[in-house]
Amino acid sequence: MNKTFDRYAGIVFLAIGAAFMIESQKLTQSSYGSNVGANVFPFALGLFVTLMSVRLIYETFRYKQREKQKQNLDYKRFGIIFAAAVLYAFFLEDIGFVISTFLFLMIGFQTMERGKVWKSLLISLGFSLGVYYLFVEVMDGTLPGFPAWLGLS
Repeated sequence: MNKTFDRYAGIVFLAIGAAFMIESQKLTQSSYGSNVGANVFPFALGLFVTLMSVRLIYETFRYKQREKQKQNLDYKRFGIIFAAAVLYAFFLEDIGFVISTFLFLMIGFQTMERGKVWKSLLISLGFSLGVYYLFVEVMDGTLPGFPAWLGLS
């Protein structure tokens, strides 16, 4: 961990989170066919990013002084996760929220830590289905469903 980098990253993400929260207030409070407005997720995301960045900034003050050592950056893992995020955004409408989120999480978990496939599978599937159920069924929101060729829609 690099204290200076973490502190600046925390400040940048604090600004991004605050901007998300402020700008989400300009979106409509409700949308057609949904009890949940377009402003809910951007505001929640902004709040989450803001809280996590405050924690990151706080943690940088608690870092212990260590010898300076060169850190190796892992470009391969970054590239895999970045490509997975781009593909996730590209295919979200075509294959639906549950499948695309499941695949993205599986790729991310397996990229960060090889093995433990069953654990990754259960967490990815549980998260994908849980968020879909919570948002669509409980909050009456809309998310891209399953693709029509599956016959589950």
